[in-house]
Amino acid sequence: MDNSFTPPPLTGLTPYSGSFTQVELQHLLKRTMFGASKADLTYFGGKSLAVVLNEILNPITTAPAPPIKEYTTSTTASAPDTAIALGSTWVGDLNNDGTVQSQRRASFKKWWMGLMINQDRSILEKMTLFWHNHFATESNDISNAQYVYRHHQLLRTYALGNFKVLTRAVTVDSAMLVYLNGQLNTRTAPDENYGRELQELFCCGKGPDSLYTEADVKAAARVLTGWRNNNTTMIAYFDATRHDTNPKAFSSFYNNTVITGRTGATAGDLELDDMLNMIFNVQEVAKYICRRIYRWFVYYDIDASVESNIITPLANIFRSNNYEIKPVLQALLQSEHFFDTLSRGCQIKSPVDLVVGMCREFNIQFPPSTDYVTNYAHWNYMVTWVSNMQQNIGDPPDVSGWKAYYQEPQFYQIWINSDTLPKRNQFTDTMIVSGYSFGGKRIQIDGVTFVRTLSNPADPNILINDLTAHMFRLDISDASKAQLKRDILLSGQTSDHYWTDAWNLFISTPGNTANATTVRNKVRDLIKYLMNLAEYQLA
Repeated sequence: MDNSFTPPPLTGLTPYSGSFTQVELQHLLKRTMFGASKADLTYFGGKSLAVVLNEILNPITTAPAPPIKEYTTSTTASAPDTAIALGSTWVGDLNNDGTVQSQRRASFKKWWMGLMINQDRSILEKMTLFWHNHFATESNDISNAQYVYRHHQLLRTYALGNFKVLTRAVTVDSAMLVYLNGQLNTRTAPDENYGRELQELFCCGKGPDSLYTEADVKAAARVLTGWRNNNTTMIAYFDATRHDTNPKAFSSFYNNTVITGRTGATAGDLELDDMLNMIFNVQEVAKYICRRIYRWFVYYDIDASVESNIITPLANIFRSNNYEIKPVLQALLQSEHFFDTLSRGCQIKSPVDLVVGMCREFNIQFPPSTDYVTNYAHWNYMVTWVSNMQQNIGDPPDVSGWKAYYQEPQFYQIWINSDTLPKRNQFTDTMIVSGYSFGGKRIQIDGVTFVRTLSNPADPNILINDLTAHMFRLDISDASKAQLKRDILLSGQTSDHYWTDAWNLFISTPGNTANATTVRNKVRDLIKYLMNLAEYQLA
């Protein structure tokens, strides 16, 4: 597979005014959602870019119900969660047994996978994962499933809101206080972990214009002294007795700001607000976040032209809107640059994009929501696959998030290696050939049911064109399509009627078992082959 791409050309944030056909719609949906299902395309078909984008950026769904207990109460736990009934949520229960916490963290991941598979027609799920990658935490390190869930809810709540407000909330969030040692940060032993990552990873980045100093890291740590977790009530709070009340001096990068040391119960909040105001006054913050958004939605390579024509004007929009996220997304996703031909098909799908997108685009049927045990088991199967492909949701590799979004020079190419590519093919092969069964209920791509939704499956040429248009962002050659038709649909025959007659007989006489088996196997083999092509790995 050739992973080298020509970077998008010198186009800017001028609103796109070209044709908005199904091709452009698919590009927009596949970048802002996990896959573009036939139902999505039908729903948005015929609507203008402005209307579609308005709906994508303004989700109308209510907050999802919390994860539930779908696991068997552990008999090895010192305090098994027998008080929580099967089918009831464990969120809010204060059981701190390690075995129970492990089961609940696993339950959280299954629940999250279910939300992505059953997402609404908006950018919300993609942005929630974006912030999980940005403010990366590891659930195994946090341990407490209540903290893990509440941290996720925080990211979900502010996913399309104000970045500065989100940053403040994350700073004193219980999960983050555990993960980066904030709860251990005291005036007698300042811990620099969060103070460093707040600047290096969360706000300013590591670029050549991000010139904060080691002294700034130490000063930030002192500002943040005194925050703690109450592991009984599961609530973070400020302990004034552990706070450094001395002045905190910052470097010229922050205009030599001195944050006044304060005392009393409000000292932590006041000094935190002062520090965030100081950080967010730096121009580099907006540029850094816009670069991360660009790499998430468009392409990894940010050269001088992209920096000047895309990142800088986006950052100006970000600052002029007081760090609201939506205006930035609006400007980028409606731009000429986003819809440029070379901006399409230039991303390698993340494991989540591959797995969740496949489930949605082939309309895999999961059991009804009332069968929560089976659904959680099916969602867990997907969690296991994305983890095997090196994107373990809830547990990115470290505080920097997944390397595909920052590691030069490979970026997205990191997703594809000698270990993960065979697993990607194994996953899609399994889902089209045999599926996965739990509790007597199977999830599987039903190829024939899917192709019946296409425009004219009786014509082998149209069938292949429709399938490749739905599955690929970069089309395969006419010669490749002709070979696929001959080798799979026609079994080496020369006349298209071989397939047309078989399909029409299947529709008119489904009881003809031999013919039905032939048709189903050919559709299966065709979809399986297409999913194994390099083009299927691109978004």
